[in-house]
Amino acid sequence: MSKKVIKDILQGSLEGSLQQVSGQDAAFLYAESPTSPMHIATLTIVEGSLKFEDFRDIVASKLHLIPKFRKRLLNVPMNLDYPYWVDDPNFDIDLHINRLKLPDPSDWSTLRELTSSIFSSPLDLKRPLWSISFIEGLDAVSQVPKGSVAIVTKVHHVMIDGSSGVGIMGILFDKSIDDKDKEIAKPKPFEPEPLPDELSLLLKSSQSFFKNPLKGPKLIGETAYSFIKGKIKWDLNNKKSISRSTYSVPNTIFNKSVSPRRTWGTAILSFERINTLRKIMNVSINDIILAICAGGIRKYLEEKEKLPVQPLVANVPISIRSKGEKQEMNNQISNMLVKIATHIKDPIERLEYIQEQTNVGKTKHKAVGAKALSKMANAVPFGLANLAAGLYSKYNIKEFHRPPFNVTITNVPGPQMPLYLRGHKILSIFGLTPVLDGFGLIIAAFSYNGLVSITTTSDAKTMPDADKFSRYIRESANELEEVILEKEKEKTTSKVLQLKSTAFFTALKKHLNEDEKTRKQYIGLYDFHLGKSDLNYQLGIAEESVSFRKKETTKPLVKIEIDDENLSNLFKKKLLLDEVTIQGRIKITGTQKNSDKFLKLLSNFLENS
Repeated sequence: MSKKVIKDILQGSLEGSLQQVSGQDAAFLYAESPTSPMHIATLTIVEGSLKFEDFRDIVASKLHLIPKFRKRLLNVPMNLDYPYWVDDPNFDIDLHINRLKLPDPSDWSTLRELTSSIFSSPLDLKRPLWSISFIEGLDAVSQVPKGSVAIVTKVHHVMIDGSSGVGIMGILFDKSIDDKDKEIAKPKPFEPEPLPDELSLLLKSSQSFFKNPLKGPKLIGETAYSFIKGKIKWDLNNKKSISRSTYSVPNTIFNKSVSPRRTWGTAILSFERINTLRKIMNVSINDIILAICAGGIRKYLEEKEKLPVQPLVANVPISIRSKGEKQEMNNQISNMLVKIATHIKDPIERLEYIQEQTNVGKTKHKAVGAKALSKMANAVPFGLANLAAGLYSKYNIKEFHRPPFNVTITNVPGPQMPLYLRGHKILSIFGLTPVLDGFGLIIAAFSYNGLVSITTTSDAKTMPDADKFSRYIRESANELEEVILEKEKEKTTSKVLQLKSTAFFTALKKHLNEDEKTRKQYIGLYDFHLGKSDLNYQLGIAEESVSFRKKETTKPLVKIEIDDENLSNLFKKKLLLDEVTIQGRIKITGTQKNSDKFLKLLSNFLENS
């Protein structure tokens, strides 16, 4: 057969709108097992008696805006490549929307049990990978008007991540109560493309190979280079200052085999109260969420006498979507590992430890490059990855090594204004997430309209008492709030030591906050020892902000020892930096590179201040 004929066949096989599953998305197919269906879900509470017929018509009218809701997966013969999204010629919306009545006593406990049952059952991989259960008759759920409805939406993780899931909400829900009077649009006609035959599918999959047969090795090489370059950069910047992330991860009760039946519970907190704590402690919302979850985990494991001496390690998914990037239905996430200080009893010390860890993690993550890391999934052959996932589960490989992390904690920001369905207000939204062998606990925080729901998903074997764990989450939040507010009260009522060098730190913070380029060059933690044992201050330079607090860091990038008055005189230009350096009135401890780097920052700042 001539080259031209082969080329024509290959070109013809590319016609149509076939879309292949990416390596990262396919990872959620590899992990699918009888005990671990890999879908995510939301439980949405809708105020008042929304009509089922109206809801069905609303979904039908918007399906054209969510194309994957009418597509199914089609496997390549012999699983030689990732599967493809294809139009489902047999799509029927009534196979995906179920109408249920909440059994008596129709309270929160019954709703939780029904939702667990719905969430435990897998989606049909031969159909579009979503389902909605419309649950009527919420007559005795506390703080919910009688007759309200609940909507449980399940979508396979191969289709979406948390961020694109929020995008779906924006499509299905209304932003104004006035939309109740609008006529529901008629569904747009669906004309599915015919399913490709096996030969066309094989040819389409082979096209990329013929075009670039070295794509896999090249991609692995590029990713490895980015990783090595980032690691070298990290090690050079942090040698003898911040220890490398050689995490020693303990084995916990959360890292065993899971059962098919899911359990879940939720704690609802005030976003305003969390934000107040964030401002007082000068940390991120994510740091506060991690600290609250860590406190709940510590209480839970302590009660069961299963608390490890080592801190648990959390896998913290982070979005790698660029600002303004089109909100497509796929997975655009990377991961950061964070020690969550479960070994520390004091809530404030635990929060401060976590903040140090997240700052270090963000710096390291940036050095390696999130996008570079995520590319690696695309370089793994489909069959090999599928086989690896199956072997991991079948032969209980998790029993023979320590887990890479203990728990996943994800924080997805949602809309901060009320949403509606046909004029009915959305009261609350809870996110349920998949668990699998070796990783039996995942905690999802979701903020909506002034509230933060922290929802725990586990299984009946790992955590049969998920409702108790949620109570510990609430207690942890209250405890953290109490000690932070008490600390703030003491700070404002007691006489605060006035530093002579306060003007120096205020000006340096302002300088770094206004100069993004300079700030990003000096990310890290710096300790100032200002002449007396109680005058230890930490300067924290992060990618987005700069903090200054009375604290001593365990392993700063650089430690600066200088008398408070000398630092003040430097800023007032009564002393010169060369002068105090030669006279030994300033001592900088750290690697030569970090010390020189900090001196350059200090010199430039003093010259221009």
